[in-house]
Amino acid sequence: MPRSSQKQQASVIIGLSAAIVAVRGGEPLILAVPRHGDEKARADFLPFGPFNPIAHRTMEMGLRAWVEEQTGLRLGYVEQLYTFGDRGRHARPGDQGSHEVSVGYLALAREAVATGPGKWRKWYEFFPWEDWRGGKPAILGETIEPLLRQWAALPETNPRKAQGLGRLERLRLFFGLDGLTWDEEGVLERYELLYEAGIVPEARRDGRGNTGLAAKNGTLPLLGQSMQHDHRRILATAMGRLRGKLKYRPVIFELMPPEFTLFELQRAVEAISGGALHKQNFRRMVKNGRVVEPTGSVLTRTGGRPAALFRFRRGVLRERPAPGLRVKAIKG
Repeated sequence: MPRSSQKQQASVIIGLSAAIVAVRGGEPLILAVPRHGDEKARADFLPFGPFNPIAHRTMEMGLRAWVEEQTGLRLGYVEQLYTFGDRGRHARPGDQGSHEVSVGYLALAREAVATGPGKWRKWYEFFPWEDWRGGKPAILGETIEPLLRQWAALPETNPRKAQGLGRLERLRLFFGLDGLTWDEEGVLERYELLYEAGIVPEARRDGRGNTGLAAKNGTLPLLGQSMQHDHRRILATAMGRLRGKLKYRPVIFELMPPEFTLFELQRAVEAISGGALHKQNFRRMVKNGRVVEPTGSVLTRTGGRPAALFRFRRGVLRERPAPGLRVKAIKG
């Protein structure tokens, strides 16, 4: 028997986690649940549970069962994101217990309704630097960029990372600094850079903050609301995936009611993409792309002009392979 096989190995648990997204009042929401058995606690978990191959024929069926049990929500659109297996991001430093491999999913809900203890939270509470609808977020220029530049100036202690892109190059690339462009899809890359620098609470909780700015500066500002386990990392992956899919799949309509105004559609796209859109350009693109069709009805608002109601035109799925919304946000 090879020597390596004689070493004690930790057992592995497969966990299923869901980033469930909805849009209400022009705000993107994420469904969070409290710690098990403590419904008064702040909701800082994604709905999750272990995969039981006896009770669940597939992992997706297991995920749907856990979500319905914890939130009362029956999921519609679901897609698998990624498998997260890094040791230490679910456990305390030095923990030798079972290791959880988490399979993350993205799910979309048309209505922000849940009957269990789950709470709908604005996803920009967790990622305030990703919301450019009102221009560049102040937290970037005032806090994040100066901290990351300090971190980039520290000597690199990881030989593997020293051979790749340098810290400053990655900072410029992922945060669009020094003339480079901000990529709205790079949510995970930006979060991982903050984690590597040790300036998000999860890094310090996982024992990663002892070699970065936390060791140098001691206390650091709170950068968005943290989440338990690896759940903010899963949420970052879901945000980047959804932002990318807007451009080549009609997924935005999975978040819309059956009938909607073009103003409501624009606000939903802005909410997910994190950027403001030019009203006339957006309406021209939607109509020329023939992704919607008028219902013949109007919405009458108190004190305002009636607004035409539209619906998703399903025929577009047969006409072209990538009927998304290739929008270009206005950067402030």
